[in-house]
Amino acid sequence: MDQLTVRGFEDDLEAAMRRLAQREGVSLNKAALRLLRKGAGLSEGAERAHTVGTSLDRLIGSWTPAEADEIDLALADFETVDEASWA
Repeated sequence: MDQLTVRGFEDDLEAAMRRLAQREGVSLNKAALRLLRKGAGLSEGAERAHTVGTSLDRLIGSWTPAEADEIDLALADFETVDEASWA
């Protein structure tokens, strides 16, 4: 894929991308790609071991049914789609 449009950058994320671009002497586009790769766990180095998706693996199968129900209830709000965010 050559091009992808991403909307909704918050000020702190934009500032982080600009700082990275300035520090590394790269374009804003390259800085964004580096941050995306890092966040996706595609970077080389030690940070790869701590990517999202593996940090909670130790909890798989460890909850009782009551604990699982409690977690499901606590997370129920995240199942709601904010239609305004997709406009």
